[in-house]
Amino acid sequence: MSKDLRISVIGGGAAGFFAAIAAKNHNPLAQVQILEKTSHVLAKVKISGGGRCNVCHAEFNNRKLAEHYPRGEKFLKKAFEQFDASSTMEWFEQRNVALKTYPDGCVFPLSNTSQSIIDCFLREAKKLDIELLLHHGIESIEIQETGDFILKTKDKTISTNRVIVTTGGQPKLSGMHWLETLGHPVIPPVPSLFTFNMPEEPIKEFMGLVVEKATVRIEGQKLLGKGPLLITHWGMSGPAILQLSAWGARILAEVNYQFSILINWLDETKESELRDKLENTRKLHGGKMISNQCPFPIPARLWIFLLSKNEILATSRWNEVNPKQINKLVNTLLNDRYQVQGKTTFKEEFVTAGGIDLTEIQVQSMESKQVPGLFFAGEIMDIDGITGGFNFQAAWTTGFIAGKHAAL
Repeated sequence: MSKDLRISVIGGGAAGFFAAIAAKNHNPLAQVQILEKTSHVLAKVKISGGGRCNVCHAEFNNRKLAEHYPRGEKFLKKAFEQFDASSTMEWFEQRNVALKTYPDGCVFPLSNTSQSIIDCFLREAKKLDIELLLHHGIESIEIQETGDFILKTKDKTISTNRVIVTTGGQPKLSGMHWLETLGHPVIPPVPSLFTFNMPEEPIKEFMGLVVEKATVRIEGQKLLGKGPLLITHWGMSGPAILQLSAWGARILAEVNYQFSILINWLDETKESELRDKLENTRKLHGGKMISNQCPFPIPARLWIFLLSKNEILATSRWNEVNPKQINKLVNTLLNDRYQVQGKTTFKEEFVTAGGIDLTEIQVQSMESKQVPGLFFAGEIMDIDGITGGFNFQAAWTTGFIAGKHAAL
């Protein structure tokens, strides 16, 4: 191990800190620095998961874990062989960050605050003597004949042996131009996790209403989102919608976010099951008001809204509903159609599809195939996951591998 080895990590986010710590742990003699262009580090960690930080997902089958990434599945399946979800949980627990796994598989710090994760990283960086340089945005990167690098900031020139780029997802292609100059092909970024705007749809009046199990499809596509669905004052959100936005990121960008969705309000209930249920309800509760006797696990306000969509009076009795109305109600419950006209991204938490083409990165080391000594980790690469701790897992995995191999 060379004491003269200098490693510069560009970007003070989740992947950056994890890479820097891994580098120093694998080579305690190396000089490791983190260069962050803003005045604070780990900003996304702080606000993620509503300020709780969904550290990872308790999926310990690496093949299944990789299936949660619309972009990067095959690449990550190999990467997880070096550092997976169990490695993540062990890493934090060894550093006295107690974790809690929830029934849906999401893992959060037991403290229920992202500050526990931030404090852990800052403690480790200080203990390992990792240099942290704020307000150091990289304007250019030059490769020397020796294979070393010259990094230029607004008012500083830094000479270094290895570079790990962890600048995160960039909303615009221009944010990655400095990497393109090194001959790295970049896949144009588009938003991945976003909510659906429905300015013309009256269902917005029920903002705050949640359906725990819904299935959502994009009309004319095979894409599917499943899980809780939240109605907002601008349209729809929740895991079912966010999943769909991730899997459909490029398709939806191509149609400029103008499309229709079809909702099964009853999860994956089939038509035959639904008709049997309605018929049984008519037989058992024929004399009861339809608005008071909803046979499905959906909120009462939504039930009344869906009845009105099909011109069924809330005061009607079950035995007064005619077959034509039943047919329309069946179709609405299983294939309710809504027009989407735009999206809303969480600006601080934005996730992008796109970045450095994975075919240009060695999965065993995260090193560039084009430029020896240049490594990548995190969302700067064309990797993104659905909600549930998967994007952080990709950051920990690629950060660990990049740091380890940069330090060799």
